[in-house]
Amino acid sequence: MKSHLSNGIAGKVDEPATSCLCSGTLTRPEAVCLWLRGGTSMKHLSLTVATIGLMAVAALAAPAFAADFFSPLPGAVPAPGDNPVVETGKYKKDCPYTIGMSHFGVNANTWTIQVAHEAQAAADRESCITKFILLDANFDQKKQVADIEDLIAQKVDAIIVQPVTSTSADAAIEKAAAAGIPVVLHTGLVETDAFTTEIRAGGVYFGKVMGDWLVKTVGDNGKIWVLRGLAGHPEDTGRYNGLLESLKGTNVKIVAEDHGDWQYDKGKKVCETLYLNDPNVDGIWSSGADMTRACVDVFKQFGANIPPISGEGNNGYFGQWIKDGFQSISPEYSPAQGAAGVRLAVALLKGEAGISKHYDYNPPGLDLEKAKALYRDDLSANVWWPTDLPEEKLKELYGNK
Repeated sequence: MKSHLSNGIAGKVDEPATSCLCSGTLTRPEAVCLWLRGGTSMKHLSLTVATIGLMAVAALAAPAFAADFFSPLPGAVPAPGDNPVVETGKYKKDCPYTIGMSHFGVNANTWTIQVAHEAQAAADRESCITKFILLDANFDQKKQVADIEDLIAQKVDAIIVQPVTSTSADAAIEKAAAAGIPVVLHTGLVETDAFTTEIRAGGVYFGKVMGDWLVKTVGDNGKIWVLRGLAGHPEDTGRYNGLLESLKGTNVKIVAEDHGDWQYDKGKKVCETLYLNDPNVDGIWSSGADMTRACVDVFKQFGANIPPISGEGNNGYFGQWIKDGFQSISPEYSPAQGAAGVRLAVALLKGEAGISKHYDYNPPGLDLEKAKALYRDDLSANVWWPTDLPEEKLKELYGNK
């Protein structure tokens, strides 16, 4: 067996969505030039045609860098400032590889499930990876430490970490580095500098994209609700800080705030409570699309007009947005970061040139027309865009029957 997943990945979900189709696949899409700069020898990559088009736009909008650099994800570019190139020679080794991954919480929501699917699919496509070990911390800081130490004990060739909190993985990452194991970090920040390379995504930038749009939409004296993610998670903190940056110098007032944990069910309970307490709100800043979907359903349930509300790159939310026509913006936070982490790990072990220690992944937000281009009515509400999953895997995991 090539893979092992502690605690399991939830399988295909059957929640339906509604409306149009844009499909097709490409292999090694040179149209997205950032992927293959410097002659890096990537293996197979599949993206939907619509996704590639949007990512090409993001690539063109990215700052210019020297031609010789490695990009693990469309839209991810070397961060400006103090950003050394990784000395990959000390990690280079012959195939085969065993790769370990510490996931902060596989079954937290549909996005985290897809991240695990994306990582596994990327590992399956890489012939040099003969074993992929994905351990689920289940949002438990102590378990994440134990998981990383377990991977070190198994003498894996590289470790990918999604931190539960900004400090939960620090000591374990330092132990891995001391053991000579390269560490790839994504979907969260840490306080240690001992990791080998990282993708810095979402966070403050993500929250500010939504916040800037909402301030412009509701006006300077608007009253807003805030639906936050999982309390204590660095991504929740970053997104919220981005909102606070947007509110500086304005008279926009947060009249209600609560954590929906990025989940549909909890988000719906939060939104129902807020509505019953006071339905008068000018706009809603939602930290995640599952909570956005839930809140839209609450307003429809009460027969009320849907206020301007921020979303995210989720198929079910796109279906709502297209059908109901409410005002929205969708920052991008691709679950394909799971695949990008695997690609970075393999590139380090192959000694690829031009790998930076820090990558910024700050693509522009998606408007309604871009959402229409990505939306798939033949797939369930639980698919997230952009994705790196091959078409056959998308249909296997998320196809509507």
